[in-house]
Amino acid sequence: MGITAALVALLIGLGLGMHVWKARKAVQLLLVHPVPAMPADGRFHRAGSLALSNGATLQAGSVAASGLPAHVSTNERGPTELEVQSPVLAGERVVRLAYGRSIATLKIYFAPDTTDGVGDGTPDFLRLHTAEDRNAFRRWFTALAEAAADLPAGKLPGEVNDCAALLRWCYRNALHAHDDSWLNAAPPDLELSQPSVRQYAYPFTPLGPALFRVREGAFSVADENNSAFAQFADARTLWRRNTFFLSRDMRQAQPGDLLFFRQLEQNSPYHSMIVTGAAPRQSVIYHTGPIGRGPGQMRRVLLADLLTHPDPRWRPAPGNSNFLGMYRWNILQEDPR
Repeated sequence: MGITAALVALLIGLGLGMHVWKARKAVQLLLVHPVPAMPADGRFHRAGSLALSNGATLQAGSVAASGLPAHVSTNERGPTELEVQSPVLAGERVVRLAYGRSIATLKIYFAPDTTDGVGDGTPDFLRLHTAEDRNAFRRWFTALAEAAADLPAGKLPGEVNDCAALLRWCYRNALHAHDDSWLNAAPPDLELSQPSVRQYAYPFTPLGPALFRVREGAFSVADENNSAFAQFADARTLWRRNTFFLSRDMRQAQPGDLLFFRQLEQNSPYHSMIVTGAAPRQSVIYHTGPIGRGPGQMRRVLLADLLTHPDPRWRPAPGNSNFLGMYRWNILQEDPR
């Protein structure tokens, strides 16, 4: 009788276990009140709520999303919310959500968006909306400037022939997809472990390869096709149309910030420099532009040394009227909304 009772108990236990396993297996992930359309502006938007068919609470990290960057926020006192980051190119995309073996899919149409929330001429789809992307851009932008400064003169990319060209080259490549094709052409010894910008990859935006605003005014839908943006912009245009003023106090400088100077007695009066590194060993990197009949050269100067430059016209100091100030790229300016 003892053996029989034990066998019965074992069978009952196995049966209960199978019942629990089947119940867990049958639990479905439900997408509640899905949002079918969003603007293609690169922001995170609420896409709906998530629930389990058995009414249990979703645990943090139990849902995996693919197709677009997504956030799943669990809350024991409220619904589990799904947010997805919209692409910047219009069209339909599919987000796939997985909870164990249960799959839920969401089709979203992303409508063209021409909002310029800051009114600086840069559309919101170009503005980097997450701190992770802004930091990724800064790291790539400054790493490229450092790499250019370390290259022998004969190895510098041919397009980098003055200070504005250096800014354009670093900017464009910081936004590029850092894939095998890009890596094959990248400068040697470039630090490649840092993540890339996720919101978009150059040149896959509504503006294509035309990254730089060259006309005054807020952004409008017509600007996508009226040459308001171009692949080329000189130092003055980069200063006036593509950056915003920060300060004349260099103690506020962060890596990736820009210094602009105006030397009216020179043939090319507008000059730019890139801030790299961290205090107290911050540097500025720039290209001199042509010197006499020569092509000029890359230079790296400690910021502390630039502040005591023998020629006061080149000191980034509040009292220097030739110093226009410290600026930051428009795409790094956070929309206050």
